[in-house]
Amino acid sequence: MTELLALLVTPLSGPLARFGRAGASALRLWAEEAADLPPPWRRIRLDLHDAHPDAAAAMKRGLASQPHLVFGPYGSGPTSQALAAVERVVWNHGGARASIRWPAFPRVVNVLAPASTYFRGTLEAVRSVDPEARRVAILHATTGFASEVAKGAAEAARELGFDVTAKGFRGGGAGRAARLLPEAEVLLVVGSFDDELESAAALLGRAWRAVSFVGAGVDEVLAPLGAAREGLLGPAQWVATATLEPDEGPDVEWFLARYRSAVGGDPPYPAAQAFAAGVLVARCLRECREQGWAAPVAGVAAERAPDDAAQLAVARRLACRTLYGDFRLDPVTGLQLGHRVLTVQWQEGRRRAIWPPDVAEAAFRYPLERAGRQV
Repeated sequence: MTELLALLVTPLSGPLARFGRAGASALRLWAEEAADLPPPWRRIRLDLHDAHPDAAAAMKRGLASQPHLVFGPYGSGPTSQALAAVERVVWNHGGARASIRWPAFPRVVNVLAPASTYFRGTLEAVRSVDPEARRVAILHATTGFASEVAKGAAEAARELGFDVTAKGFRGGGAGRAARLLPEAEVLLVVGSFDDELESAAALLGRAWRAVSFVGAGVDEVLAPLGAAREGLLGPAQWVATATLEPDEGPDVEWFLARYRSAVGGDPPYPAAQAFAAGVLVARCLRECREQGWAAPVAGVAAERAPDDAAQLAVARRLACRTLYGDFRLDPVTGLQLGHRVLTVQWQEGRRRAIWPPDVAEAAFRYPLERAGRQV
């Protein structure tokens, strides 16, 4: 047998569908055009299952086909559900919560930088140009993802010498909580995209020196703000124009051209994440092959299949760079240490990477201009 079966469980319907479909398109591109497999394997067949509305059930259905490789869903919630339903190695390219870690999920391989690091770049950028700034205000939803982002931001802020005030809110309470937030030099906001837009009306007329919304890291989310989006900061897992040359897999130019040809538009960050997961899988399979196959996975219908334990052992010590960025796992937690979240700033209507300095496309504009801030 020369074909490997790869299972992808990801949202194809529901609120996360556009992200899940982008990842599916990119993983299909990898399987068809960029899967650098070791012999005897010659091709990948992708088995796709919709994670909405029940990722655990979808994962169980997918496992019935006895896949050799397993890729998880887009979204931290669906990823956690899917992982809880399987005792296989799962390549996580879509769930950024730091709770998706060892030993809770001992067979997960995390491609993404954890959500707890989302605002670190904003804080480092501010500190690099303003050593006198002292106060950070954090407005956050009380959901698991938003709370994790806020907690990581508070820890990073204190490390950098800031005083921190954090205020949480439940669904629908963003505007009211925003009006109660005290003054500070730096404002950080994380919630649902609707929450962030609601809070902006109460926040953007005030005298912050730097403002970062999680939603500002994505092209379309804060577009309703119009001119008031100018100067806002946000975290981004990937920006095509702010990448370093990979040492594993195709480069960004190849990926952009092939994705546009296949899909008809530019790849969003979930596409880059999924494609990178495929590239990393193939690298691990080649190293497994060099060392000799381990025993097949129980229940997998193929002789000399790449063993899950062997995949995980290689991933644990792997250090390389794909078009998505660096890959290196924490040896204790399994969280991603190599990949860094970028910080972007809206300048002349475009997202421009301003941090970290080695991939910055533009200088950090500071302090935030308040003209046109009313929304």
